[in-house]
Order: sequence, then structure tokens, then C-alpha cells
Amino acid sequence: MREQGRLVLAGAPIGQVGDVSPRLRDALESADVVAAEDTRRLRRLANDLGAEIGGRVVSYYDQNEAARAAELLESLKDGRTVLVITDAGMPGVSDPGYRLTSLAVEAGITVTALPGPSAVTTALAVSGLASDRFCFEGFPPRKAGERSRRLAALAAEERTMVFFEAPHRLEASLRAMAEAFGPDRQAAVCRELTKTYEEVRRGGLAELADWAAAGVKGEITVVVAGHVPDAGPPDLDALVAEVDRRVAGGVQRKQAVVDVAKESGMAKRELYDAVHRRSPTP
Repeated sequence: MREQGRLVLAGAPIGQVGDVSPRLRDALESADVVAAEDTRRLRRLANDLGAEIGGRVVSYYDQNEAARAAELLESLKDGRTVLVITDAGMPGVSDPGYRLTSLAVEAGITVTALPGPSAVTTALAVSGLASDRFCFEGFPPRKAGERSRRLAALAAEERTMVFFEAPHRLEASLRAMAEAFGPDRQAAVCRELTKTYEEVRRGGLAELADWAAAGVKGEITVVVAGHVPDAGPPDLDALVAEVDRRVAGGVQRKQAVVDVAKESGMAKRELYDAVHRRSPTP
């Protein structure tokens, strides 16, 4: 039985060459096949890293991904190491790589990665928005109707959302987001991350759309705050129980009512009346 190869997904710089893994240079030199989204960019990157590409270089981009994936799978089955690298960031994240990875996994071939820069997590980190839970939504649909429907389906999404967008469609997408999520929903537009002219604009969606109307250039990542559900009216019984708990702990009833009402947003008189009905003062 012939030994199977290994698929390596390599992170490429999103701006600064020095941000990539030091292992990338060795991987470019040792791989049997290097599948690149843009072969000219690959050679410039190799030159910047001082690397000599040792294997065969093939193009691997959106238009030829399906056909090329089958060809690369055969190389993997023949025992070769195939390295996939895109123009920027990690393969498979709105870039070629998913199809080949899926085929390799199905065939039982080892898949590994050289972690590298990602516009998704970089933008999330600098946005100032919640990062404990988030989702990546890729590029919004280009057609206005499809875009509106996609965004409307995300209106109740509570996780922070990350999108990619082309600069010439940014204003339209931000206005569609303002309509779907509300004009004051907080967001950040991250432009040219890690590059010389890096810029991060933060504000409400409508405000950001007005800013984008003047024209924006460069690579764009948009981070949008998630939906905050209406908490509804306070649970009066629970608030009364909290007052009782604090009174049992030694706090004066009047002070406990004042504190709990302030913390919960409940009217002080309403809470006092409820407490008095439950435990009237002797």
C-alpha cells in the first residue's frame, strides 16, 4: 500500500510579511506541490521571505478550484506534500481551500496548518466589540434583494458578526445593515489591516454608511455588534426575594429596597409596595 501525502494549509500575510509563521519559509521550500491563489504573489512572497520554492507551483483560485482540487488529491494519494496558500489569510476562509480539505479528510489524508494572520480575528480584536462569541458571515450577497434577505435573517443574531466587503460595495452594505439591524447598531469598519494606511472607523451603522459614501479604498472587514434581546419587565417576585435576602443579611429594609430597585430598574415605590404586601412592617 502506497504511503499517502500530507495537505498543508498555510497562512499568508494580510499586510506585513513579518507577521507570518517562520515555518512558512521551510514549508515553501520542502513541499512537493505549492497551490497558490496567485502565483505571481506567491513568488513575491517567497522572495520577501528569502525562500526557494522547491516543488511544482500550480494556480488554485475560485474559477479552477473544483477541477484543481481533484488533481491535487491525486498528488496527495501519491504520497506528495501539497501546500495551499492564498493571497492573504488562511485558505478556506472566503478563499480557495475548502474543497480540497474536504476531499482530503474524506480520503483519510493528513491535513495540517501553518497558522497565520487572519483578517477575521484581527478585525474582531481591534473593533472594541464583544469577542467572546462571534460568527463569520463572509461577503454579503452582491444583489440588493438577496443582501437584504440575508441580513434580515441575521437581525436576531446575538453573536458579534464579521463580514468581508469590497470597497465599492461598502456603502450599500452598511446601509442595508442599518436597515436590517437598526441605524444605531454599533459596528467597526477595518480597512487595510496591518498595512501602512490601516484605519478603523467605529460608530453606528448609519453613521458609518455616511462616512463610506465619500469612497473607501483597500481591503475591508466589517464587525457588527450582535442583537441584545429585550430583557422584558423585571421579575417582581424575584426582586422581593432579593430584598428579603439582604434584610436577612442585616441590611435595613428601606435601604435594601432602594438598592435592589436601582440595580433592576424597577420603580422604588412599586418594589416597596410589593415588599410591604409580602412582609408588612409590624
